[in-house]
Amino acid sequence: MRPRLALAAFLVTSPLTTLACDHEPAPTKTQPEPPVPPTETTPPTAERRETPTAERREASGADVNAGEEADPPRGVLLGSLTWYEAEALMTLETVVVLPIGAAAKEHGPHLRLENDLLMAEYFTRRVLQAAEVVIAPTLGYHHYPAFVEYPGSTTLREETARDVVVDICRSLAHHGPRRFYALNTGVSTVGPLKAAAAALARDGIALRYTDILKVAGPIEEAIREQEGGTHADEIETSIMLYIAPETVDMTKAVKDYAPKRKRGFSRTPDGPGHYSKTGIWGDPTLATREKGARVVEAMVNGMLADIEALRAAPLD
Repeated sequence: MRPRLALAAFLVTSPLTTLACDHEPAPTKTQPEPPVPPTETTPPTAERRETPTAERREASGADVNAGEEADPPRGVLLGSLTWYEAEALMTLETVVVLPIGAAAKEHGPHLRLENDLLMAEYFTRRVLQAAEVVIAPTLGYHHYPAFVEYPGSTTLREETARDVVVDICRSLAHHGPRRFYALNTGVSTVGPLKAAAAALARDGIALRYTDILKVAGPIEEAIREQEGGTHADEIETSIMLYIAPETVDMTKAVKDYAPKRKRGFSRTPDGPGHYSKTGIWGDPTLATREKGARVVEAMVNGMLADIEALRAAPLD
């Protein structure tokens, strides 16, 4: 079997993607044999632990199109595997996806601190469904220095954010993979990701990442009505109305925009960053679910194109 077929072969029997087809209960043994613990001479079993149906559907992204039966996902969640199963999948040809989304970062009074994490998890489900990849657990902390004046917001130093990604990729690359894709939902994260890619390239490891301004830029320009802004604004709020409307409180959405003359944001007019009393930069009152659908689908297509380009790219 060629290395790239290992993931597809694994998915045929994985309970992340299938349910038992037999409706007859298995015969009950009166004297079950005790399990044999694995040893150096015991090969890893090909059987997988059963995953509850609801958990499997959530992990596979089956909720993406409500009311429709989703096709089995093409990808696998790394965290759902045993190390035996991971070893079988972590080959030179494997593409590993590392989702990145802030678990705690201000997004105005109408969106949650976990906004970017929710976004990363949504895109993870979409990629899991469509691409033959292994997806690592989401990284909820990275470089978001612009928002630290707002309670609950967290950031890592640029060097720390770079090194966290480098260390994760090097750890997984030790067992085979050399292609990594950071499913990135931030803007200030791009600098550390670029630095991480340069450091990993010296080890013969390829890291690529989502540049959301480039991926979504053309469609945003076509639908944008607001005067300006890029944070908790018309576009970002539209995205959340599409992927997680229950997390949006439009009664608290307000326009808060002025041209930026300082980097970052401040809660007071004399602060070191751009003054924003609300933490918004833009006009979320113009957001609609329809706009969000167009942006999200463009982003998903861009991410999938990035992944396939990475898969086809030669390794140094």
